[in-house]
Amino acid sequence: MDKLSTRERIVSAASRLFYNEGIGRVSVDAIAAEAGLTKRSLYYHFKSKDDLVTAYLDYRDLPNLQAFQRWFEEADGSASDKIAAIFNQLEISAKHPKWKGCGFLRTSSELINMPGHPALKRGIAHKQRIEAWLAGCLAAGGIANPDDLARQIRILLDGAFAVVTLDRDPSYMTLAGQAARTLVEAASRQQTGSPPA
Repeated sequence: MDKLSTRERIVSAASRLFYNEGIGRVSVDAIAAEAGLTKRSLYYHFKSKDDLVTAYLDYRDLPNLQAFQRWFEEADGSASDKIAAIFNQLEISAKHPKWKGCGFLRTSSELINMPGHPALKRGIAHKQRIEAWLAGCLAAGGIANPDDLARQIRILLDGAFAVVTLDRDPSYMTLAGQAARTLVEAASRQQTGSPPA
């Protein structure tokens, strides 16, 4: 098996274990076993567990962003409807028995005392990428102050992730989506000068 496919097997195994159990509870031995490799082979591709944690977040970055983009594009209606649809889809995801919350937030919380950790930087970059994409969508819809509004929606997203993870009640996702819809509708009215409904 070539190096690339071996590396992918390792990252895939690490991703499953880290997401399901948390990074602190998963050993390099467990990842090697999950990937069907020796620990020596794993260390040939990754110098340390820290490198594996960073690769795990890299592995999740683009698929997560693409899911948000797909949900936005597939939703009917205005920008506010499309933003709310993201939260609705997250509620569906959160109902799955294997859902364990946001891997970026969970990993970041485990690394909170290590501000220079590469994986923590990846988590920050991912959240900023989501925020920038949201701002772009809002700007394309002609909404005023899209950067500030995108930050507000990000707060609602991450807050909903935290509450649903803690309470195990997916309905908080849709409630957060309703709040996001209200914010986007208010910004749209402000842009057009329409009176409140």
